[in-house]
Amino acid sequence: MDHRLPSELEELRSTVEAFAHDVVAPKIGEYYENHQFPYEIVREMGRMGLFGLPFPEEYGGMGGDYLALGIALEELARVDSSVAITLEAGVSLGAMPLYHFGTEEQKQTWLPKLCSGEMLGAFGLTEPEAGSDAGGTRTTARLDAATDEWVINGSKCFITNSGTDITGLVTVTAVTGHKAASDSSGGRPLISAIIVPSGTPGFTVAAPYSKVGWNASDTRELSFTDVRVPAANLLGEEGRGYAQFLRILDEGRIAIAALATGLAQGCVDESLRYAKERKSFGKPIGENQAIQFKLADMEMRAHTSRLAWRDAASRLVHGERFKKEAALAKLYSSEIAVTNAREATQIHGGYGFMNEYPVARMWRDSKILEIGEGTSEVQRMLIAREMGL
Repeated sequence: MDHRLPSELEELRSTVEAFAHDVVAPKIGEYYENHQFPYEIVREMGRMGLFGLPFPEEYGGMGGDYLALGIALEELARVDSSVAITLEAGVSLGAMPLYHFGTEEQKQTWLPKLCSGEMLGAFGLTEPEAGSDAGGTRTTARLDAATDEWVINGSKCFITNSGTDITGLVTVTAVTGHKAASDSSGGRPLISAIIVPSGTPGFTVAAPYSKVGWNASDTRELSFTDVRVPAANLLGEEGRGYAQFLRILDEGRIAIAALATGLAQGCVDESLRYAKERKSFGKPIGENQAIQFKLADMEMRAHTSRLAWRDAASRLVHGERFKKEAALAKLYSSEIAVTNAREATQIHGGYGFMNEYPVARMWRDSKILEIGEGTSEVQRMLIAREMGL
C-alpha cells in the first residue's frame, strides 16, 4: 500500500503549510493573547477555497473530500489550533449537515456562502444537561399550524462559530414530539434538526466564553425564546435530527483527529528547533539522549496518529464503514496531542510556560481535543460497541 499523497493533495498540503507559516504564524499570537477572532486570516482562508474543500463545485466548493480537508486541518494546526478549529467547525459542523441532509433549495441558499468563507455556520447540539448524552436534548420546537412556523425554546452551550460577525446560521436539535407510548421505544422524544438564521428575533447569543485555550476561536452559549422560523427550515426528516447529527459527528471525528495530529506534529517541530538552538552546559540540549528520546517518541506518536486519521478518511471517501476507525483515530490522536504538548513544554523548560512560545499555546489548546466531538470515554464506548461488545 502506497501511503504517499497524490500530486494534487501534496500540492494542497504544501500550499496550506506555506500559508500557516507565512500568514498565520506571525499574527496569531496577538489574536490569541487578546481573545480576538482572526477575521483577516479567515477571509484569506475563504479566498483559498479551504471552506469549500469537500463540497462539489456546483455549490461553490472545490470538489475535494474529507482527506483533503484533513490535510488542510493538520497543516493549520501545526501552527495554531484556533484557526484550525474555525475551519473544522465551519465545514464539518456548519456546512456538512446542509450538504448531507438539506433540500436542494436549502443547499443553493446556504452552501455557496459557506463554501466561500463569506459566512460561517454552527452546529447547535450540546446543552447544559445534554453533553455526551446528546439524546437528552431539552430544547423544544413546536409547529404552529396557523403560521406554518417552528417555535423554538431552549438553550445550547459550547457552540463554535456561533457568534461571529459572519455567522449566518445555527442548525439546532430540538424535541419536536414523541413516539407513541405503544412504540417499542416507549415514547422516546423525536429529535429534529432546524436551521435558525442569525438575527432571528428571540435568538440570543451570549458573550464569548473565557476559555483555557482556543482563545482566537469563537465559542458561545445560545438561547432561544419563542424563536420562529419557517417550517421549511426543517433539515432532513422530522424525528431524524439526532441520527443525522451522529453521522455528522462520526465524520467530524476524522477532522478532529487530523487537527490533533497537526498539534502533535507542531510540538515536534517547535521542540526540535529549540533543541538545536538552546545550549546548556556548553552544548545544544538536543545532544542529550534524554531529549533525543523524548523527540523520537513524540515523532512516533504524530506519525502513527497521521496513519490512523488518513485510514479513517480513506474508508469514508471510498464508501466503507468507518465509525470504528474514526473513533480510534480521534481517541489516539487527541490523547497523544496532550502527551506531545506536555513533553514539548518540558523540553522548553521555563520558556515553555511563556505565552510568547507556540508550545505554551499548544499545551493550552490540547486538552479540549480529548473532550470535544465526543470525549475519550465516548470513543472507547463506540470502539467496544463496534467490536461487538
